[in-house]
Amino acid sequence: MTAMKLQKLVYYTQAWAVVWDDDVIFPEPIEAWKNGPVVRDLWEATRGRFRVDRIPNGNSQNLNEGQRETVRRVLSSYGDKDAQWLSDLTHMEAPWLEAYNDGEGQNTEISLERISEYYSSLGPEEVTL
Repeated sequence: MTAMKLQKLVYYTQAWAVVWDDDVIFPEPIEAWKNGPVVRDLWEATRGRFRVDRIPNGNSQNLNEGQRETVRRVLSSYGDKDAQWLSDLTHMEAPWLEAYNDGEGQNTEISLERISEYYSSLGPEEVTL
């Protein structure tokens, strides 16, 4: 998949893990960049690559069963979308909008509190999962 699509899927996985499991899948912060949410460490690991087929030092065995289920659900719902569609979706949602437009712009951290508040407030008709 493309590096941009990977970033968006990682973002949604973290968002739904926070809402469903009251836990995180990874400790690194998420930042509001021009094309949507980005995990800088992941960006650094995939820098210069358009397509990503593996992540250096990535190991899915580090996930517990609940985290794996969250990943499966997110991929089931968002995995068939292209990178631009996912980027556009994040641009319509409050966590990125508030961090990028109301914060300090590029590179402003999107807090887990902001993510949790937004996604946990969505009604069933607003959630594609």
